[in-house]
Amino acid sequence: MTSTAERSVTFLPEPVPEKDLEFLVISTDDHLVEPPTMFDGRIPAKFGDRGPRIIEMNGIQSWQIEDLVLHNMGLNAVAGRPPEEWNDEPTNFEELRKGCFDIDARIRDMDLNGVYASLCFPSRLAGFGGARFAELKDHELGLACVKGWNDWYHEEWKSPYPDRIIGLQIPWLLDGEIAAQEIYRNAERGVRAVSFPEIPSKLGLPGLASGHFDPFLRACEETGTVIALHTGSSGSMRDVDAGVMPEIFVALFPAYALVSSLSWLYSGVLSKFPNLRVSLAEGGIGWVPMIYDRLKYIETHAGMAPEWDGWKDKEFTPSEVFARNFWFCTFDDPAGFTLRDRVGIDKITVEVDYPHADGSWPATQPALRDLLRDIPRDEVEKITWRNAAKLFQIDVPEDIATGKRDYRTTIQW
Repeated sequence: MTSTAERSVTFLPEPVPEKDLEFLVISTDDHLVEPPTMFDGRIPAKFGDRGPRIIEMNGIQSWQIEDLVLHNMGLNAVAGRPPEEWNDEPTNFEELRKGCFDIDARIRDMDLNGVYASLCFPSRLAGFGGARFAELKDHELGLACVKGWNDWYHEEWKSPYPDRIIGLQIPWLLDGEIAAQEIYRNAERGVRAVSFPEIPSKLGLPGLASGHFDPFLRACEETGTVIALHTGSSGSMRDVDAGVMPEIFVALFPAYALVSSLSWLYSGVLSKFPNLRVSLAEGGIGWVPMIYDRLKYIETHAGMAPEWDGWKDKEFTPSEVFARNFWFCTFDDPAGFTLRDRVGIDKITVEVDYPHADGSWPATQPALRDLLRDIPRDEVEKITWRNAAKLFQIDVPEDIATGKRDYRTTIQW
């Protein structure tokens, strides 16, 4: 581990924003880095120093909860840093671009990039699916951390810019009834999404088919809360050969989405709760037509034969449920866009993935220009913002939607 005194920290020059934006963009996958003050005044005093707090050892800032110590991984937030300095070394807050954890700076970074609204997933402290706090020894403290995280996101991250930040929460995973109460509590203040582990059983939690999460799922259905599944939120793919290069796990991102979506499909929960809406973040779309073909093949062959009694839904087939309940998110999937009609033009959204290494910031506009250049304008609008606005219940003002008003208030031309 390199000490802060030994490593180089370089910030690139500020990006030059485009004067006239070609696309209105709603990003359905970005991230925040939990700031040092996140839990100030949000964790009951009775937990003492066991609650989340920043400690410093050998010049390295880390979060500590109970006896768990977590540093900010370098690759988790590289926006504004040169690629030659990207690594997995611990990173202090002063070594991060401020937009990673400061909402005013984040809005400016969205303006620089031409992004109107953003859904921001957790980072290392909570875990992409919010599972970290369920791992604590003191479950009461874990629940307090979940509520504190959700309160901070609503009060400090979304509320200052309610039109620009999509409401998100993390779940309490150890009790379905308590998890449901938290969904209802946050829905009342306009939170439209919950980050959830792709495959809970991979984290040692009950499986989707167990019924454990049914109260939570029912609450999501009743409130219209979108279940946002982020690639990697249940850990890495384990079925790879030993000793392979770690880049394999990045290459397998679409496979995470494929496996998790079929786990949800065949768990039966989408038939039990048919109005659930599930958004797959960072999984791409190229694999979706293949799965549709496979599902339809199974329906006319062994999978739907009378001796197979696993599929309980007597009204809708697996391919119909798959088409009904899932939305797909991408930022670089040219092959997938050639088959966008097979994916479902109303089911595709885009992401920036700020501030991660594979994100498109600060060049999202030119990236989309290249990716969508051969697609009709009405379809482009669905992909870049209309589908996301409908899914997450975002009311985009007409003058912004039509380009008559520039929403970028932080840029001085």
